Amino acid sequence: MPLLDDYTKRWQLTEPEQIAETHTSTVYRVQRNGESVILKLLKDHAEEERRGVLALKHWDAHGAIVPLAYDDGAQLLEYAPGPDLVPYVKRGDDQQASEIISGVLNQIHSRPVDESLPLPTLRRWFRSLFQYVEVSTNAHLDLMQRGAKLAEKLLATPQNVTVLHGDIHHENVRHSSRGWLVIDPKGIIGERTYDCANTLCNIHYRSLDIILDQDRLVANAQILADAVEANVQRVLAFTYAYTCLSASWSIADGETEPTALDVARLISPLLNE
Repeated sequence: MPLLDDYTKRWQLTEPEQIAETHTSTVYRVQRNGESVILKLLKDHAEEERRGVLALKHWDAHGAIVPLAYDDGAQLLEYAPGPDLVPYVKRGDDQQASEIISGVLNQIHSRPVDESLPLPTLRRWFRSLFQYVEVSTNAHLDLMQRGAKLAEKLLATPQNVTVLHGDIHHENVRHSSRGWLVIDPKGIIGERTYDCANTLCNIHYRSLDIILDQDRLVANAQILADAVEANVQRVLAFTYAYTCLSASWSIADGETEPTALDVARLISPLLNE
């Protein structure tokens, strides 16, 4: 892992304060020319972080934090001091949060796609799900097979291809002096409708008993569908496919009852295939 001292000297940073430790990076708030910015020291397995910064650069400050400097070992990023959108959900302003996310999506998706960027396609992103249904005999196979078939159908008819965030949820949209901005993108090239999926079913909010509220899901799906100019059925189909993809990742990590599949079961009767 790169050394903190190396980057504070190289990028002329002071007052490092560690604020987070993730599986891909150690995150510091630092000072640069009297301004608070974020320094991420990347771990060896941080390829998603390295791709994500290319998405941030591509968006060029449109609805996203700005990368100030980066290399394979570290990233210096604009600081969005918060808050994020979780408080909106907790106080019952969930639909307002979806409207804010819709506005941010429209900003980042407004940048013309550059398919020469070394970012994975959405088809490649779904590889884990496709591989899972080929070899699995798991009890969840029927759900997962339906998700894979939906993904194949959606990927065969892409609409409005752009550079996607890939992990839009309420903690990855933060407020700053420039307004609401996305942080921590995955960086994928594909249909913009996919960027609605995490918002509707991110499992971090299961403790709020909100992601399994069908009325809530449909209302927010409609807000997002209107924003990305997609049919609400397409948003729901992408969300179902995403829940199965998420479940394939969870199962690979050793989970036997992925929470994401509860959301798949909730969406299933809403789909008109």
